[in-house]
Amino acid sequence: MPHSLVLNLLPQSSIPPQYLTGRHLHALFLTLVSSVDSTLGDRLHDSTADKAFTLSPLQINSPLLKVSKGGSKLQYSHQQPIPAGTPCWWRISLLDDTLFGKLTQLWLNLNPNRPWHLGPADLYITSIQGTPQSIQPWANATTYAQLYEEASDRNSSINLTFSTPTAFRQGQYDTTLPTRESVFNSLLSRWNKYSGIELSQIAIESIFPSFVNIHTEILADSRSKFIGILGEVTYKVLGAVEPIQIKQINALADFALYSGVGRKTTMGMGMTRRLYSP
Repeated sequence: MPHSLVLNLLPQSSIPPQYLTGRHLHALFLTLVSSVDSTLGDRLHDSTADKAFTLSPLQINSPLLKVSKGGSKLQYSHQQPIPAGTPCWWRISLLDDTLFGKLTQLWLNLNPNRPWHLGPADLYITSIQGTPQSIQPWANATTYAQLYEEASDRNSSINLTFSTPTAFRQGQYDTTLPTRESVFNSLLSRWNKYSGIELSQIAIESIFPSFVNIHTEILADSRSKFIGILGEVTYKVLGAVEPIQIKQINALADFALYSGVGRKTTMGMGMTRRLYSP
């Protein structure tokens, strides 16, 4: 069962920008996990371990910056410190029940007076959102069975917004082009790994981009440079495609909210969700 949880945070002191990178937020997540299950924390720390989670960059609470056609992008880098007392939010998605179950004690016994550390700053977790709200589209929870059952077998239009820089591995190198193969194979591999509902013979060759509004951004820190795309792509399912194949493609598109796509999703990259026309 995938969960998309939004943690509302309040820093008690200023957070320097060098501690707002994906690497430091990844370490904070492992600290949260280790606080309830040190063995699981150690396993997730292992670079070869199964990474059934994704993280967002830390967001300041003017939550979404609007871009074209109702989409949104998130703040993925910080050049200035976040001042003390600034309400923030942070999205954690969990892709399997085992991980969520292990962390249940953390959510149930949340102490709003216990500080968590991000660099030199103390953070308090003031609340956790796990259901969708109009002002917070990144919070949700469902089951894989529901995702599949509720997926349309008729809707042939899929509008995805890439809200943090997104890139895909191609051989030894990265590519920023959100081709149908890169996007839907990324979703498919994660779906088949965690859902228990294997999808096969996806009609990827019938998916065509019909609207593209993207640009590249460079995200650099002291260790590396990451180039990814932001923006929106609408894909259309064209040709003589069976309803069950359309349903599978729609299920994958709806799953994007939880799984993200592409590389470094445990470091805040590749955050993607589907947009529906009002």
